[in-house]
Amino acid sequence: MKIGCPTEIKPQEFRVGLTPNAALEAVAHGHEVIVQKGAGNGAGFSDADYEVAGAAIADTAEEIFAAADMIVKVKEPQAAERKMLREGQLLFTYLHLAPDPDQTHDLLESGCTAIAYETVTDRNGGLPLLAPMSEVAGRLAPQVGAYTLQKANGGRGVLMGGVPGVGPAKVLVIGGGVVGTHAARIASGMGADVTVLDRSLPRLRYLDDVFHDQFSTGYSSAGLLAEHLTQADMVIGAVLIPGAEAPKLVRREQFPTMKPGAVLVDVAIDQGGCFETSKATTHADPIYEVDGIMHYCVANMPGAVARTSTIALGNATMPFMLALADKGWKQACADDPHLLEGLNVHAGKLTYYAVGRALGIDVLSPQMAIKA
Repeated sequence: MKIGCPTEIKPQEFRVGLTPNAALEAVAHGHEVIVQKGAGNGAGFSDADYEVAGAAIADTAEEIFAAADMIVKVKEPQAAERKMLREGQLLFTYLHLAPDPDQTHDLLESGCTAIAYETVTDRNGGLPLLAPMSEVAGRLAPQVGAYTLQKANGGRGVLMGGVPGVGPAKVLVIGGGVVGTHAARIASGMGADVTVLDRSLPRLRYLDDVFHDQFSTGYSSAGLLAEHLTQADMVIGAVLIPGAEAPKLVRREQFPTMKPGAVLVDVAIDQGGCFETSKATTHADPIYEVDGIMHYCVANMPGAVARTSTIALGNATMPFMLALADKGWKQACADDPHLLEGLNVHAGKLTYYAVGRALGIDVLSPQMAIKA
């Protein structure tokens, strides 16, 4: 199979879909790898690194899309890239279709087959290709939140860990999954007073058992959330419904009850955001204010630490990428029901139910798609 890796063109996206090690593995399996010139620069990988691994270097994205049987990326294809997709071509990347009708319709019109990293599952019900970036984003969230909390950036001017005689920042984490757990660990490590809210009692028990008194936990109800919002200096939104649009948990009408200059960090922004006033921002202009409340809603947070993120993502995606290349997507998905969960689009049909519900589009079952 010809595997193509174009340069990411989303603003301030420095990650790359294939590491040189992944290219080396693919070539060793007998596949041809084509990487766009400069694609790995942002993550610290040179064109020479890819050439040593056996990959060919192409000058333009157009060459990649024209030649490749499978396109491997990081972020969802942008409008210009979607125009280059063709019928029968395989796209393997993050998609986040539920809040993005334009991308969804373009993928359907292209006739391509699209497998989304964020909906591939594992035997434990986890999301193995989302988890590495959730870990990165979770660990970044308190860091960027602390920056936003500084007075010069519009925040309350509160130091995360406080100082002797002055209390620490109060940080509320909504969601105790991968993002929330890592965010709570880092925020508590910075000295903040941290509370994690979640609706899963088993998950809350796990967090209490593993992290003891590093941070507090609470069962997420509307009343308890409203109570904590009045006290929080920083709120980290870390909720996820796999493949679906994130629920809006904090409303604008609640802002007057919050501390002026409090910070909202929305890690769920790729799925539409979990705060009513969230809108996607970039690393170049990450912060905005609504009614005195500061928002940090960068849609590709892990791109800020591109090398760490690229290597972590490559470690997770490589086995699936090789299976798709070795067997073809239909056989690979037939052999692995967890990879089949990643199938979102095939030949003009939507194949993921949560996206269909969010966008009001009829869905073909993925099982039927692989038999077509």
